[in-house]
Amino acid sequence: MTEKLFRDTLDDFASKNIVADLWLRDDDAVLPSAALDRLLGLSSEFSVPMTLAVIPQPTGQSLADHLATTKNIDVAVHGWAHRNHAGPDEKKRELGLHRPLETVTGELRAGLVKLEELYGTRFVSMLVPPWNRIDDAIVGQLHDLGYRALSVYGPEKMDPISELNTHVDVIDWRGTRGGKDHDLLFEELALRMQGAHHASGMTGILTHHLDHDESVWTFLKRLFAITLDHPGCRWRSSRQWIDQLSP
Repeated sequence: MTEKLFRDTLDDFASKNIVADLWLRDDDAVLPSAALDRLLGLSSEFSVPMTLAVIPQPTGQSLADHLATTKNIDVAVHGWAHRNHAGPDEKKRELGLHRPLETVTGELRAGLVKLEELYGTRFVSMLVPPWNRIDDAIVGQLHDLGYRALSVYGPEKMDPISELNTHVDVIDWRGTRGGKDHDLLFEELALRMQGAHHASGMTGILTHHLDHDESVWTFLKRLFAITLDHPGCRWRSSRQWIDQLSP
């Protein structure tokens, strides 16, 4: 089983006094739900910090109140309304140049202000673009809008703002739209961790609580159990990473 490759990677790291940094980002939060509570429960049970990418326009006080008593849960900005503005022959994109640049940046500023007011110290000034897509011209505006970091999917790039990306998506969006094969996921994690170590990077796991099937829930529990207190890895929050950035 490829889970063995993952375990062997962790054991090898531990034998060399290497600690792999893992982080968890969950997208599309708007309201309290049974699925969100299930994920929050796993986060609490295994002491895994999590960043919720919250959609600013439709969210409100109910989610903020629901999260008020949780621990190790940070909130980032997930676009504005998670609404596609691309054409029918293009990949979905909210943060493109299909509208005037000032319209898009105005929404991103409003989203930052709204979530910071709702969440206070729980808020992290990181943008998570819907569908993990954003135009370069908008990336160049993020710092002036008040953002300190950007989080998409895939290898980090030399952008004008610091990137903390996700690298392993638990859902097979192009196929079954259910959970990916567990052995494949463990293999992806092992390979990313090995590469990330050489680049002094983190390994980000991407989830979407509203879209999880039982396979995803089972995988997450296995992953969290394997990594719990393992000397070869540690779970970190986006806040810890952002706090290391220079002002």
